[in-house]
Amino acid sequence: MQAAFDEIAASVDQDGRLYGAGYRGDLWTAFCQTVDFGRLADLLDAPGSFMRRPSQRIPDEDTNEDELGKAVPEHVIRQLDTQLVSLGTGVTYGIMDPAHVRAMFQTAYVVLRDSGRRPLEVVSLPRNCLERERDEVSLIWNNHKGRRMRRRLPITSSTVAAIAKWQALRDTLPDTPSVSEPYLFPAITSVGGSDHLMSNNFSAGMRAWVDNLETVNSDAMDAEGNVIPFDRSLIYPYAFRHSFAQRHADAGTPIDVLRDLMDHDDPKTTMGYYRVSLERKRKAVKTLSLMVTDRSGTATPCSSTAYEQRSVAVPFGGCTEPTNVKAGGHACPIRFQCSGCGFYRPDPSYLPAIEDHANSLRADREKARAMDAACFVIDNLTAQITSYEDVATKMRERMAALPENERAELEDAAAVLRRVRAGGEHKLLPLTVVSKAGR
Repeated sequence: MQAAFDEIAASVDQDGRLYGAGYRGDLWTAFCQTVDFGRLADLLDAPGSFMRRPSQRIPDEDTNEDELGKAVPEHVIRQLDTQLVSLGTGVTYGIMDPAHVRAMFQTAYVVLRDSGRRPLEVVSLPRNCLERERDEVSLIWNNHKGRRMRRRLPITSSTVAAIAKWQALRDTLPDTPSVSEPYLFPAITSVGGSDHLMSNNFSAGMRAWVDNLETVNSDAMDAEGNVIPFDRSLIYPYAFRHSFAQRHADAGTPIDVLRDLMDHDDPKTTMGYYRVSLERKRKAVKTLSLMVTDRSGTATPCSSTAYEQRSVAVPFGGCTEPTNVKAGGHACPIRFQCSGCGFYRPDPSYLPAIEDHANSLRADREKARAMDAACFVIDNLTAQITSYEDVATKMRERMAALPENERAELEDAAAVLRRVRAGGEHKLLPLTVVSKAGR
């Protein structure tokens, strides 16, 4: 027993890395269950001392899984997506038809990539995991780690379509284990110890797929200008959870919103995705300060010092109006109508916010029309929409005209500053109008 325990406790994967504590613990439990079965079935003739001892235990890892590993970069994910049709090829899964195996593994990958759920939360999804309410569809999932069941996560239409397609195919699968009836992804067998697709099986299928891809490149080049291959060992199921979180942090999703999306207990865990070194922030400010425009989209570059010290950040850009700057953004007399102000200073890092606000204004305009609002209200909303669209279009045109390497540097800098702003505790927009008399 001690020899078996020592072997399992030190077991490593094909790359020579020690397996996780959970996996090694499962192996040891399975071995002990085999011994118990042999004894109960009179198939094992052994002395009574041949048993598990308290000292033979795989200790839990004292780590926070949400702080481990790195996100799979978005450019790598795009490469994986183009080769997704080969995921599941060559995987034997009980008596399931190879085409169905590929469809199952590919659907699980799409959900993993798009939802940011942990691997166990994906493979254990309930069969009826889509909940529709008007135009919004939510994924019903279970947070096994936090013991919070039937959680809801809004998902995109493309993710919904992938799940719905598999659900339809799942209903036609012959001879799936009866224990898998409640689950979206069935188990390999009814006696395999799991009622659904196991995380280990999914991980092994992904590893075989990634290792056999023809090319997976990084975004770096060597001294001779050749693209450096990406380290494929960094592509594993849990890393896509980091990718989901980092994607939202880079897009400027508020930290409290991302915490809810990730279902984190501790906001400090969520905050980790917003951490940016002072050096990276300074570099990003230097890059973006050269791309500042005015409300008409005309280039008005400034120094890094002016970018940080002179401007007051609002959701759609920067404000350089002296009184408002002095008041820390709490003395704006025309609230929300930044695109009509001569002191408005947007840059490409605000593009997502500008476009979202333009969409919000369109919705407001439709509501105003439904309310039979006065023409000047409709005209004001239309003028704002046009103004924001113009400045966004001109900024995108300027970016498109840049060399590819400069555009990539600019986009990275924009993501850094969005993350910094989203992780800040300050309010970005004054919600009260201060009259001139009150200044």
